[in-house]
Amino acid sequence: MKILPTPLLDLFEIEPRVFGDDRGYFFESYSAELFKAAGIQADFVQDNESYSNAGVVRGLHFQVPPKAQGKLVRVQRGKVLDVAVDIRKGSPTYGQHHAVELSGENKKMLWIPPGFAHGFATLEDGTVFLYKCTDTYSPEYEGSILWSDETLNIDWKVISPKLSEKDQKGPNFAEFDSPFIYAP
Repeated sequence: MKILPTPLLDLFEIEPRVFGDDRGYFFESYSAELFKAAGIQADFVQDNESYSNAGVVRGLHFQVPPKAQGKLVRVQRGKVLDVAVDIRKGSPTYGQHHAVELSGENKKMLWIPPGFAHGFATLEDGTVFLYKCTDTYSPEYEGSILWSDETLNIDWKVISPKLSEKDQKGPNFAEFDSPFIYAP
């Protein structure tokens, strides 16, 4: 497994080593030992799964302290454009985003630590998205930022996205007062 830094501090792309033959494939999708060696502190307490058809955008979501979540995300089937935005005040990469294509075929993963907003756009019908979380979902601690905020300038690769009512109403980034503080 390769744990690769991204341009955003503390955000990592993960490329598993896939062993395949005519019977199928096998890969390790998480290793506490390797994460710890890479400086990633993650104690997972909840696994989630979503199913979406092409053109759905979910996000940009996060949970605030004391229920802030780190997430290890991947796609089991289909394809997404996965996006993380650094929302930690004082971070050298505050307000910047990183996007990566995750698919059932490439098996890449993304580690998103607390202090990042997260979203994805499904690029294929029948996409199954999996994520491990470091804290449980708590709606009273949930926050969002408008997925289409012009200052974030995210190219979601989707025309006329299908959105939840909640995702249509998130605040713009300029109106957002982040509760997260960057601690190097």
